[in-house]
Amino acid sequence: MAERFSLKDHLFNPATVAQLGGEYAVALPDFDRARFEAAAVAGLEGRSLLERLDWLADCVEAQLSADFPIMAAQLEAAMPAPLDAGKSDDDFGHFIHAVPGILAVRHGLEDHRSRALHLLHAATQRFSMEFYIRPFLSRWPDETLTTLKDWSVDPHYHVRRLVSEGTRPRLPWATALTLAPEQTLPLLDGLHPDRTRYVTRSVANHLNDLSKTHPDLVVDRLMRWNEEGRQTPSEMAWMTRHALRSLVKSGHPRALEALGFRADFDARAELEIVTPELRIGEALTFTCTISADSPGPVLIDYRIDFARPDRRAASKVFKLKQGRISAGAPLKVEKTHKLKADATTFTWYPGPHRLTLQVNGVDRADASFIVI
Repeated sequence: MAERFSLKDHLFNPATVAQLGGEYAVALPDFDRARFEAAAVAGLEGRSLLERLDWLADCVEAQLSADFPIMAAQLEAAMPAPLDAGKSDDDFGHFIHAVPGILAVRHGLEDHRSRALHLLHAATQRFSMEFYIRPFLSRWPDETLTTLKDWSVDPHYHVRRLVSEGTRPRLPWATALTLAPEQTLPLLDGLHPDRTRYVTRSVANHLNDLSKTHPDLVVDRLMRWNEEGRQTPSEMAWMTRHALRSLVKSGHPRALEALGFRADFDARAELEIVTPELRIGEALTFTCTISADSPGPVLIDYRIDFARPDRRAASKVFKLKQGRISAGAPLKVEKTHKLKADATTFTWYPGPHRLTLQVNGVDRADASFIVI
């Protein structure tokens, strides 16, 4: 059996520890590289991914000045070259370079916030400081938002992206923020015309987060940006689709209309499940036919309502097809959906399940199948 991939071992291991130790040893003559590497590697076992990050910061901090302004200068001196500012995406950096962010929060949050923010500005050009800007937003919201406004026009796109990503309402793995949309949307107003996908993807993800609590506000903002025309039409269309993806799955009428899909489109649907009884690991197969008396664009999704031992409601929406239907020319689709035993976001259990076909966000047909 193949050994299971371990992300934490891939990111933090003797080779990456040696890389980090080498960077500090070159920049700081008194830095004992052998001592650092021995301590850091010995402490990796038994720690989670994020705990390993904190441990590396502990081991680096042990050889730095206790005076934060001096420590910050040492951290900056040991940083590798900034990530290529000529790129526009797919240049995330290395997790080992999160150490300055951890130490900025530990030692700069209360008494040296200006110097700490300066450190984060430098550090995010090597590895995103999206986790580490958030304590400053919580502790010093006005001062930090003012700084982020300046960063929103920074020449380096990683700094601009941090403005959006660091203020996301539901950033994965990160601590929650209590900022109001009125505090962060003006930042996105300036960022949405950005010419780098790394930034615009973050803006769209930010809006998707916000749509969970303020759906109409998000739709209104996207419509306004479309009318302003400051972003290219193709990128604005991509951002709109990406920002509204959760609302589309939930059938939000205004979100669907913003994408050109009318909820009141008079579509008819026929659904047949070809494999009404199957086991976990096998494939669910179904066919559907969509017809209408008038032409129009259609967005077809399907929702599975899962069987649960405790009988609690559980469902998930999956994308099926997007297209245009013509009068008298039905759209036929066949889909095979494997019941993966190792699905990461839900678990299959034996029992009755229901599949519902959605057309432009409206339930149009449903049928049941049994997992045995």
